Amino acid sequence: MSWKNQTVVTEFILLGLSSEPRTRIILFFVFLLVYMVILIGNIFIITLILSDVSLHTPMYFFLCNLSFVDLCYSSSTVPRMLKDLISGNKTISYAECAAQMYISLSLGVNECILLAIMAYDRYVAICYPLHYTTIMSKMVCITLFIITWMCGFLLSISHVSLTLSVDLCGNNEINHFLCEVPEILSLSCENILFIEFIIFVAGVIILMTPVTFIVISYVQIIVSILKIASSAGQQKAFSTCGSHMMVVTMFYGSAMAGYMKPRSSSLPGTDKLIAIFYFIVTPMLNPMIYTLRNNDVKSAFLKCRQIKCFC
Repeated sequence: MSWKNQTVVTEFILLGLSSEPRTRIILFFVFLLVYMVILIGNIFIITLILSDVSLHTPMYFFLCNLSFVDLCYSSSTVPRMLKDLISGNKTISYAECAAQMYISLSLGVNECILLAIMAYDRYVAICYPLHYTTIMSKMVCITLFIITWMCGFLLSISHVSLTLSVDLCGNNEINHFLCEVPEILSLSCENILFIEFIIFVAGVIILMTPVTFIVISYVQIIVSILKIASSAGQQKAFSTCGSHMMVVTMFYGSAMAGYMKPRSSSLPGTDKLIAIFYFIVTPMLNPMIYTLRNNDVKSAFLKCRQIKCFC
């Protein structure tokens, strides 16, 4: 169907990770296992924090939210990817593609802001320990929680709206396993340099604002830690921030590699690998990092085992 010499695209075809049947079956079981680890790990963190009163602090409140975001973030793409790997039908409707793009992008922005808030929480805990409970009160935590989710869903509207506004040439094959902004833009046959520039600038602002906030927070944290007289105190302070820094590095590193580059430099194989990292690998590793490196979580788990709180 044509309208003003443009073809109206009603569905897309996701080419996915591979066209070879045997490879697709192997990838299906690999990612199914990984997805199960994501579900179990993040549900474990959420359940543990909710069930143990000693973990009802601002730090673990935001960690619980991070696990929930990771759970939703991976679930916005992985089930569809698994279905495409095992099924011969890889078509996705225009509406479903737009919804997937908006939801995944919103959750990604949500995680960006949440990681910055967690850095601020560590900054207050280390630099102003005597005022921590006052500054990070229950009302403040709930307000930050609401702001995080509102920003996630509102800031993504501009990206998705601009992306869906471009005219497509009738080519509906997306060389990816999900609908993302760069992939939809690559199907356009018109000059979209201005739209690409706006989306790029917005992406830089959305990513770099939290990163700048995190860097400033950790500079202040490091300065405060170095003033601590005892090496044991310094080690304890650094250990409380180590897990968060590992998560920040993984998530922001892959997100910047995926979004902060011009379309001309995009390579399908590389883009898929980057997307796998921030959609699948990071949500899988986050629970492990916070569990293995956190003595409070370990103690809460041992206590839960004794009273069988997971039964």
